[in-house]
Amino acid sequence: MSNIKHLTNGIWKENPTVVLVLGTCPTLAVTTQAFNGLGMGAATTFVLIFSNLFISLLKNYIPDKVRIAAFIVIIASFVTVVDLVMKAYVPDLYATLGIFIPLIVVNCIILGRAEAFAQKNKPFASLLDGLGMGIGFTLALTLMGSFRELLGNGSIFNIKLVSEQAQTILLFILPPGAFFTYGYMIAIVNRIKSKQKSN
Repeated sequence: MSNIKHLTNGIWKENPTVVLVLGTCPTLAVTTQAFNGLGMGAATTFVLIFSNLFISLLKNYIPDKVRIAAFIVIIASFVTVVDLVMKAYVPDLYATLGIFIPLIVVNCIILGRAEAFAQKNKPFASLLDGLGMGIGFTLALTLMGSFRELLGNGSIFNIKLVSEQAQTILLFILPPGAFFTYGYMIAIVNRIKSKQKSN
């Protein structure tokens, strides 16, 4: 598989959110606004890139018996970096995302890529895989957050797109709205993919 495929796989073909249906807790919880989705996606992308890279670099030195534990320690190290940087430089976003930043450690996307890809491939390919998966995750969360924010608040990235008098649908910024939006996104992607296969 070429390096470009490593990068693009996670964006569409194996998108972790709408194709593999991984990382659903942060997907449903933080996407009340586009900015929240973008912030969560960026944080997860950073951890994906560097955990994949370091696991690939260290794979020959990690005993098989402690493989998962070692992966979690590496992932937790980068999550700590993200946690401290976000707390210092984007405190409002940090406060909004709350517990979901430390929970990146147990996000099945990251551990899944470490187990399925990084431990079996070279460092550069692993870095590209992490980047591609991170971009796919970020795009899905930002799109979902934009849709929910638009219907629920009449804005995207806090920029008002509809007049104050226009009716918004409060449901979409509440938990049931997350399930509706996520379900429709998965259905749309499945429909597109089935049409591509039939052509």
